[in-house]
Amino acid sequence: MTVRLVVGGVLLVAVALVAWWLRRRPAAAPPRDLHAVPRQLDRADFPRPGAPWLVVLFSSTVCDSCQGLAPKLSVLESTDVATCEIEFSAARDLHERYEIAAVPTTVVADADGVVERAFVGAFSATDLWAAVAELRAPGTTPEPGLGTPDGYST
Repeated sequence: MTVRLVVGGVLLVAVALVAWWLRRRPAAAPPRDLHAVPRQLDRADFPRPGAPWLVVLFSSTVCDSCQGLAPKLSVLESTDVATCEIEFSAARDLHERYEIAAVPTTVVADADGVVERAFVGAFSATDLWAAVAELRAPGTTPEPGLGTPDGYST
């Protein structure tokens, strides 16, 4: 009987020590984005800097996911929305300046160049169009968080 009590006591002490050690370990670092997205663009680097909105697709000709995205983007071109595709081999300097680490990366910036929405990876036309529509007229789409860090696509 005393052997069982001693074994039980040793097990309790061992469990208490493990619990104490686990609590002392530093917490894991907070999660971070795998691929950083620029927060600000210099509108002078892109076509039509005077347009209220800019949608930029950073892409590459060797990127399979990039194929077919430019036409989805170009549909948004209007007097209020400037669109452009920045292909890596044609504009490597812009990819480097904005530290684009993954393609495709698509950003939507306001008149001051502040990036309001971003999509890393391929996007659906519906998601991109809805994100731009929500920025232009808040409250008009059922998913206003599309393209935001705490939304569904970034």
